[in-house]
Amino acid sequence: MKDIRTTCAYCGVGCGIRATVTGDRAVSIKGDPEHPANFGRLCSKGTHLGETVGLEGRLLHPMVDAERATWNEALDLAAARMRECIERHGPDSVAFYVSGQLLTEDYYVANKLMKGFIGSGNIDTNSRLCMASAVAAHNRAFGEDLVPCTYDDLEAADLVLLVGSNTAWCHPVIWQRIEAARSARGTRLVVIDPRRTETAEQADLHVALAPDGDIALFNALLAEMRDRDLLDEAFMAERCAVPEGYVAGLDPRGHGIDPATFRALADLVAASPRMVTLFSQGANQSRCGTDKGNAIINLHLALGRISQTGAGPFSITGQPNAMGGREVGGLANMLACHLGFSSEERADAAIFWNAPNICAGPGLKAVDLFRAVHDGRVKFVWVMATNPAVSMPDAGFVREALARCETLVVSDVIADTDTARLAHIRLPALAWGEKDGTVTNSERRISRQRALFEAPGQARADWAILCDFAERMGWGRAFAFPTAAAIFREYAAMTALAGARGKALDLSHLAGLGDAAYEALEPTLWGGVHPTARTFSHPDGKARLVAVEAPVAAPADPEFPFRLNTGRYRDQWHTMTRTGLSPTLSQHRREPLLEIHPEDAALAGIEDGGLARLATRVGATVFRVLHSTAQRRGDLFVPMHWTDAMAGEGRANRLPLQETDPLSGQPGFKDTPARVEPVVPEWRAFLATRDEAALPSLLWWSRAKVANGWLCELAGNGAPDLEVILPKGTWLEAADMVRGMRRIIVLDKAGGLLAALYLTRNGELPPRDWVAAQIGNAEASALELLAGRPAVALPDRGPIVCVCHGVGVNEIAAAACAGAMTLEAIAGCTRAGSNCGSCRPAIARMLDEMNLDTQEAAE
Repeated sequence: MKDIRTTCAYCGVGCGIRATVTGDRAVSIKGDPEHPANFGRLCSKGTHLGETVGLEGRLLHPMVDAERATWNEALDLAAARMRECIERHGPDSVAFYVSGQLLTEDYYVANKLMKGFIGSGNIDTNSRLCMASAVAAHNRAFGEDLVPCTYDDLEAADLVLLVGSNTAWCHPVIWQRIEAARSARGTRLVVIDPRRTETAEQADLHVALAPDGDIALFNALLAEMRDRDLLDEAFMAERCAVPEGYVAGLDPRGHGIDPATFRALADLVAASPRMVTLFSQGANQSRCGTDKGNAIINLHLALGRISQTGAGPFSITGQPNAMGGREVGGLANMLACHLGFSSEERADAAIFWNAPNICAGPGLKAVDLFRAVHDGRVKFVWVMATNPAVSMPDAGFVREALARCETLVVSDVIADTDTARLAHIRLPALAWGEKDGTVTNSERRISRQRALFEAPGQARADWAILCDFAERMGWGRAFAFPTAAAIFREYAAMTALAGARGKALDLSHLAGLGDAAYEALEPTLWGGVHPTARTFSHPDGKARLVAVEAPVAAPADPEFPFRLNTGRYRDQWHTMTRTGLSPTLSQHRREPLLEIHPEDAALAGIEDGGLARLATRVGATVFRVLHSTAQRRGDLFVPMHWTDAMAGEGRANRLPLQETDPLSGQPGFKDTPARVEPVVPEWRAFLATRDEAALPSLLWWSRAKVANGWLCELAGNGAPDLEVILPKGTWLEAADMVRGMRRIIVLDKAGGLLAALYLTRNGELPPRDWVAAQIGNAEASALELLAGRPAVALPDRGPIVCVCHGVGVNEIAAAACAGAMTLEAIAGCTRAGSNCGSCRPAIARMLDEMNLDTQEAAE
């Protein structure tokens, strides 16, 4: 068996993987030591990709409504419906909504088909939800969507500013590279984030600004550097266009930060010519996200800290191919390959594609697109590799829009997603492990993704599905691509149109790449190490400082007194259609939690571990509560991953408003007015079950994958419908009516455990892990199961901290008590923190707390 070199399916770091197929649907995963993004490192999600390549839940054949169909039937129907829609209502009545999960070749074909042949700009992507504001800021400042740094700059920097980035959780391999730089050369780290995340806990300085306080802070920093006479006047004069009076008029006092904290930050910035500012969703997902990006870029331009080793503003993407989609033009406000919609650019694209119906201008951005679906302007939507019924803001409105849509086509990997449930036509696409093509990571590095397995069932590559569809629409000659390599060659050739206009994106030297060379393609960095070193992409070659103003704070709203922030969990991904199938990754956080400061919770009467209803002006949902001093007073946090398939409540994106950045169209997920109130169920329960339970409508429920089945948490009012909740089999039951407790186990014919339900009205529920481990066990003791514990107590690991090696809190604490009081010592004793490193901040906090307890005891 030989290693297959491929690329990770998750975040925009773009880690290289060496995968060894070990069975029919089994694979061994390790990091690729030769890939320049990760040099062999992997995070917990990448490490456990092997747990997500099975066929559980897969869509394996086309479906029309609820019936199985052939490919010919499904594509003929889709083409007929689109053709009729265009004939009756024009090309802008149809749309594609695509994804950073697509490969560049898929993206290229979708964009060419929509903008060149259907004749509409209505193709947008879920990257609109995470990176569109950075794109707009780059275009304003540099004249092109261009990241001016590489990961190597992080390791050469004296100071790294992390803005709106919980890097240790969301980009763990980048976090490892930052940690290595801190250890090797003393790089200082500042985290600018309203929350005291695990990343912030490890920083030299945490700046806990208010939501949307970034512009005021970076304007104040620029003014402070001006007052300290640290601006690079020569660089600005030679390389930048600066709005008259802008820098001189900035006020260093308008930042809203504690003065001592601001002074410490300014001192670090002043003392660190090699400075990288890494910014991500916390900055972008805002109604003023573009201005935030430009405020960050302004500081770097004014200080001349760009286009040199260890310095620059660095937008890091959230998805594996968000950058590739941006390159080919997968956003509605781009034509293709960094081209705009001028008559000359449109004419060049039309000639290159031999396109009969080149679009007249930009299409609808994501939020506006679904508004247009809702009001009937868009009547045909094709959703590819994404789940907007969950991920869009005001997701209840989006579901209503999709339910109204005359034709909804969904091509996806999973049969039952919240979006697929609304589809008229479902098309089975390839998953990671079956795809073949390229992706581009956050530092502009193109890497190959290679197939590990044959296509299962009737699943097909997204680009091949689109090409067959195009043939049915009468454009087969323009889409007669035999391979992904042929698509890549055409895409690379098209980038010459951008190069001719002074853009850095020019891959035309790869346009002659043969199939064998494409198959063997090594990771390739376009634009060079510092693509803005000699010139910027504006016609005059100069960068632009963009005058930006801090938003005016909204008046307090007594009906919605809190500010809601949404974000990611460490070991989950997007809407969990992949990571939700991994027992290992489900250990970290098995349910969505509402994080609230303990003092705010006390005032609201919300108990730690209890339930609460979170509401905004557009929706409400119920969460389990976690008291956390990491939250600022008045702020709330919930994760964005859970879906109807994984929980009855806890759907975070029901809550954000449809308000967007006026330039980028990116929604403001990070600052929504909200209120919270306690929810007290009449009963609570948990259910361990071999097969996925068909749960009835309850007050609240959530499910998580475990080794041999599923673990569900339940809460409700009234009598639970146990006949629905539990499978058929032999029931054994214990009850304590005084305490309102029932315990039921269900056995199969061989005596194996099918399900175990533990319900209480006012008592405590037993620990979950031992019970869940008995699923399917024919030798499990019925008495022990009814008791909810083994007769002989097992070592209690405590909550899992390190999922890579399955190490719990109690094991780490025991090692520390035995003298292992450093991260390295803990790794040596328990292996915790020795793989992906994303748990290292949590371990460091535990060690700090134990040190503090020891010091206080000594005093």
